[in-house]
Amino acid sequence: GTLLTEMLAPFQGKIYDPCCGSAGMFVQSVKFVESHQGKSRDIALYGQELTATTYKLAKMNLAIRGLSANLGERPADTFFSDQHPDLKADYILANPPFNLKDWRNEAELTKDPRFAGYRMPPTGNANYGWILHMLSKLSANGTAGFVLANGSMSSNTSG
Repeated sequence: GTLLTEMLAPFQGKIYDPCCGSAGMFVQSVKFVESHQGKSRDIALYGQELTATTYKLAKMNLAIRGLSANLGERPADTFFSDQHPDLKADYILANPPFNLKDWRNEAELTKDPRFAGYRMPPTGNANYGWILHMLSKLSANGTAGFVLANGSMSSNTSG
């Protein structure tokens, strides 16, 4: 998280993490802003988390630091129930789950507007799907930094 925030330097604007876990990227972003004499009120945090327990941990992690974020109405799968359908973020920082298998079927992928105009992600591995999801969430001048499994961009297999 620290390396990504140092590289992206998210001083102001909307910051999004599509798989925010316990909100560590958000905490690092706020620490970065404050350590560089910025104001945390100049950033808005948006995230989503699938696991109910981790979603609650994220809310707690933010609350004990006096931070607020829009994590959506409930825990939800980013691919099936996007909690921020109209969001265009200035910064995306993410560490999505590596090599997620059987994450969508081909019919679902074909109908999903996030993937329109790009090569269809494989059904057997979500890495490329995460990249396309994040691209769909970037504002016109937005910047993304994310951690994926080694070889995510060079594999020509479907799984």
